[in-house]
Amino acid sequence: MAPRIGVVVFPGTNCEHDVIRAVERLGAEGVLLWHGDTTVGSGSSVGSMDSVGSVDAVVLPGGFAHGDYLRPGALARFSPIMDAITRFARQGGPVVGICNGFQVLTEAGLLPGALQKNGHLRFLCQPARLVVASTASVLTGLADLGQELVIPINHFSGSFTCDAETLRELREGDRIVLRYLDNPNGSVDDIAGIVNEAGNVVGLMPHPERASDALLGSEDGLVLLRSLLSAAGAGVAA
Repeated sequence: MAPRIGVVVFPGTNCEHDVIRAVERLGAEGVLLWHGDTTVGSGSSVGSMDSVGSVDAVVLPGGFAHGDYLRPGALARFSPIMDAITRFARQGGPVVGICNGFQVLTEAGLLPGALQKNGHLRFLCQPARLVVASTASVLTGLADLGQELVIPINHFSGSFTCDAETLRELREGDRIVLRYLDNPNGSVDDIAGIVNEAGNVVGLMPHPERASDALLGSEDGLVLLRSLLSAAGAGVAA
């Protein structure tokens, strides 16, 4: 049975169909989850969209949720679906936030730290060279430690920051999953992605769905997406 990957749609989300196309190319079923849905059972009351309870993994995709009003993710954090996603994550469900989704996860307290404006205050849209710093996550489980990847970034507020104690905890807990080889945005410790203590909630600024086909210039994102589908599939098998 193919895993079902739910992709959240906030007002202003613009990468949801990119993610669905990428995971379906790998054999999963992609479904949309509306940000205003509070349902945790099967089915949904919003159009043809599904609910958190009907999927095996959740992706918060890139975009500009609620127009990035106040700051990126600040309003999306209060969307009704976030309560269901929090319960899903606490039960061990795989959750991945990409770019704006990473910002939402930090605002919601599902991941530590924050994403601030890039160094030099410039919007960045370019390939980024990354290294896999940990395989202890639902997004990097099938990757090799030290594996180098080229995956695009597309953000203005993508510089990860945190206090010294949080950074120590991330380092000692093997919770930094991806680092930049050529830090483009000023992130502390070259951090491009982190994971929670349980290993099931990951946030990253690069877009693996935009590196999932040779026509896009790179297929390096596939190992990350396959890792997510493997984690989701394990839940199906259980």
